[in-house]
Amino acid sequence: KMDFLCEIVQALVALAALGLIVVFIIAHVTAGMVNLTRHEKEKYFLTATGEKEKFPSLHDPYSRELSVVIPAYNEELRTVVNHIPHVCLLMQKQNPSFTYEVIVVDDGSKDKTTEVAMQYTRKYGADKVRVLTLVKNRGKGGAVRMGTLSSRGKLILMADADGATKFCDIEKVEAGLNEVNSKPDNLAISCGSRAHLEKDSVAQRSMFRTFLMYGFHFLVWFFCVRGIKDTQCGFKLFTREAALKTFSSLHVERWAFDVELLYIAQCFEIPIAEVAVNWTEIEGSKLVPFWSWLQMGRDLVFIRLRYITGAWKLQSPQKTD
Repeated sequence: KMDFLCEIVQALVALAALGLIVVFIIAHVTAGMVNLTRHEKEKYFLTATGEKEKFPSLHDPYSRELSVVIPAYNEELRTVVNHIPHVCLLMQKQNPSFTYEVIVVDDGSKDKTTEVAMQYTRKYGADKVRVLTLVKNRGKGGAVRMGTLSSRGKLILMADADGATKFCDIEKVEAGLNEVNSKPDNLAISCGSRAHLEKDSVAQRSMFRTFLMYGFHFLVWFFCVRGIKDTQCGFKLFTREAALKTFSSLHVERWAFDVELLYIAQCFEIPIAEVAVNWTEIEGSKLVPFWSWLQMGRDLVFIRLRYITGAWKLQSPQKTD
């Protein structure tokens, strides 16, 4: 009997090893490269009078204090863009020299997201609000990357279109950024966090969704990012230098892009602050719970495996066409 059990254990170990090898091979073979290419139409924005002007590059020196990048997919019914200039105007009153821009990235929407966002360009001018319309849907990570690469800000804020986090929290997030940004290379990231709200959210969630949430947190910690409790909050502030360094190496363009972004930052030893922010559940979330969790779980495993096998490498920032 002992011999039989030993044979079963050996067979299981062999199968597990074979399975692991197969997963490594699949991760390596299916790895896509960093996609920084733009369609010709994505290189330009429209002014308030309808004239085409070319977007600047993240490689250029900054000319604004703050850029706010908002990825938007089928968001014609949301009005969050309307709140941003008001917040920025308040900040300008406190500091008259404060300059900003808002970049709304229409991620291949099928509705009138671009037309709605262009209303604010006409209202506030293209110097304040610009719309980048992607020819095809890239995913949230791809949209944020394209907007960031087109920004002029010394600091770059990534913010969700649903307005779940209030823009007034930028002061707290910026304070966190300044605390960790002590090196002369000006590399730092500050992440808004909902970790302090987790107990309340668990009480309101089903047992199944709570299980998925904790499973996702474990995979993030085990494979990719340690020390950050909430990697998925869509409210992150980057120095221009940190944005260039991290987004230039980003491969994942869908839901798990935040995790790879922070993984890249930790590989480059970029200091990261995590700051508690106010957050409100907004109806109409694009995240379909079960399938998106499965996709994100797969991406988390593959992120680490692809860097281990050398399929993905950390890139030096290169200027895009």
